[in-house]
Amino acid sequence: MQKARTRRNAFCSRSTSRSGPRRNKCGSCRSCGSCSSCSRRRNERDCSSGRSGFSRSCGRASGRCLSRSFQTPRCTPSGIYCSGCGAELHCQHPGLPGYLPEEKFRDAAQAEGGPARTVCQRWWLLVHHGRALRLQVSRDQYLELVSAALRRPGPALVLYMGNLLDLPDALLPDLPKLMGPKQLIVLGNKVDLLPQDAPGYLKRLRKLLWDDCIRAGLVVAPGHQGPQYPAGDEPLEEIKNHNPSSRSRTVVKDVRLISAKTGYGVEEMISALQRSWRYRGDVYLVGTTNAGKSTLFNTLLESDYCTAKGSEAIDRATISPWPGTTLNLLKFPICNPTPYRMFKRQRRLQEDATKAEEDLSEEEQSQLNQLKKHGYIVGRVGRTFSYSREQDEVPFEFDADSLAFDMGSEPVVSVCKSTKQIELTPEDVKDAHWFYDTPGITKESCILNLLTEKEINTVLPTHSIIPRTFVLKPGMVLFLGGIARIDFLQGNQSAWFTVVASNFLPVHITSLDKADALYEKHAGHELLLVPMGGKERMAQFPPLVAEDITLKGGGKFEAVADIKFSSAGWVAVTPYSEGTLHLRGHTPEGTALTVHPPVLPYIVNVKGQRMKKSVAYKTKKPPSLVHNLKKHR
Repeated sequence: MQKARTRRNAFCSRSTSRSGPRRNKCGSCRSCGSCSSCSRRRNERDCSSGRSGFSRSCGRASGRCLSRSFQTPRCTPSGIYCSGCGAELHCQHPGLPGYLPEEKFRDAAQAEGGPARTVCQRWWLLVHHGRALRLQVSRDQYLELVSAALRRPGPALVLYMGNLLDLPDALLPDLPKLMGPKQLIVLGNKVDLLPQDAPGYLKRLRKLLWDDCIRAGLVVAPGHQGPQYPAGDEPLEEIKNHNPSSRSRTVVKDVRLISAKTGYGVEEMISALQRSWRYRGDVYLVGTTNAGKSTLFNTLLESDYCTAKGSEAIDRATISPWPGTTLNLLKFPICNPTPYRMFKRQRRLQEDATKAEEDLSEEEQSQLNQLKKHGYIVGRVGRTFSYSREQDEVPFEFDADSLAFDMGSEPVVSVCKSTKQIELTPEDVKDAHWFYDTPGITKESCILNLLTEKEINTVLPTHSIIPRTFVLKPGMVLFLGGIARIDFLQGNQSAWFTVVASNFLPVHITSLDKADALYEKHAGHELLLVPMGGKERMAQFPPLVAEDITLKGGGKFEAVADIKFSSAGWVAVTPYSEGTLHLRGHTPEGTALTVHPPVLPYIVNVKGQRMKKSVAYKTKKPPSLVHNLKKHR
């Protein structure tokens, strides 16, 4: 005789009959004593053991549930969390994370299986319609949530993910204060978007990331050499004289370059984690918004770092260019790297390294071709063990989930999973260690804070960046959309200006005497594209603020500086010859404009021939390479 199906009520994590849970007058469940208004003991116990949704965790820190950081007196907690963003579900206030219309909320509570896999309204609109709702969540609330998670007792490792496009400010300035006495591995993500300007560019990027760590006040682990400077390349004066505060206890164990989207460097990172950290405690993924944390979470979910059963049972995190898509802690159980598992994994990696691209199956080649269209360097991420006993080992199971919000029209190839729902049991998570994806922390003075969702889709790069070079004379102006402007005021000769930004963000060149009129006429319209929305949008958008810039040096086809416009990208300036250039940069009021040594100093060489009767050069896209495959025969 089959057991009667049961369901979970929105306010009670125990199974109840179809007639619904029996409740006391105060609203508490008679079975377990949990109450939506006066007690959440049962839900907290279930959540901490993984029974109340394994891809979510309310987590207890300082004696309270982390998700309560987002609650108001009107918002009644449910104890159930959105499987997409991790926010606690409720039906009280549309402006708060986790909101679900009352009728949907009621239907979910009465559905078979309960609301355990229900998603909030914001996540549904984000994934299925590409729309993002603005929420009433402050930066301080995000910081408090992340800080509370890191204060949990027990050993923990922190992976801090920085966006390489934000160099040399990829790390938060108050990072040691946020991290506390933790061990840290810094990941430089989105390396696949940057073109190779010269041999050894990856070593140069890694050195810049090390410099950023030292500048932020982090301590290099004992015995680690830290940043390595090539012959003739000296560190900046501020790095050379830097002395971390004696109170700084955040230790950097390693710095790695990865691409969570294309998989470059991910297998090597997993091997390093399994060798050094092993299974000593939980691992937290921390970083700013749009650093790519949720993409890495999804990639690791399909890898050897997650248990095989956990990969089948847990939902993927939200992937979107909209900042702050993760609103609570998402998690998966870490696979214990036993000697047998390590041996089998190493054997798989060795076998994969002997294959050439033509040796792969049609499906694998199709996946790689899709990834090569979006990044300059690609890495194959696979899994050694599969949960399904009926299937053979899956050698290549990387899912380009991160391309779901891609602006291109190519189809996304993904590995089909079984439609049968798999759930983790208490035995599966007993004494387990977890990998947590934390909410992204917004950066201050960031231009993304001013943009709408459509504008963010245009400004944030999703494909490998194709540098665009222009030769300008004094008296000319370069517009980067309607959000940045560079005036070339004075100089002995012409100079090259190379734009490193989203391929969809237009560049317009004009003369200095026409620049103001052009911006007044076309800002908010198609020519400059961003911002979008005409006069009404521009009435709300802050005015451009000017800042004078003086650059010295030049020659040998090497840039003297990058002019960086917050998270919108930068312009590398390469003078024809030695001399002084007087420029003026413009950015929206309240956003940051910085001038720093070039990240890609030889980027001017990545260009085609100059176009006839034009200041522009033809673009040139370097070829994409697969990292862990043999070269073509």
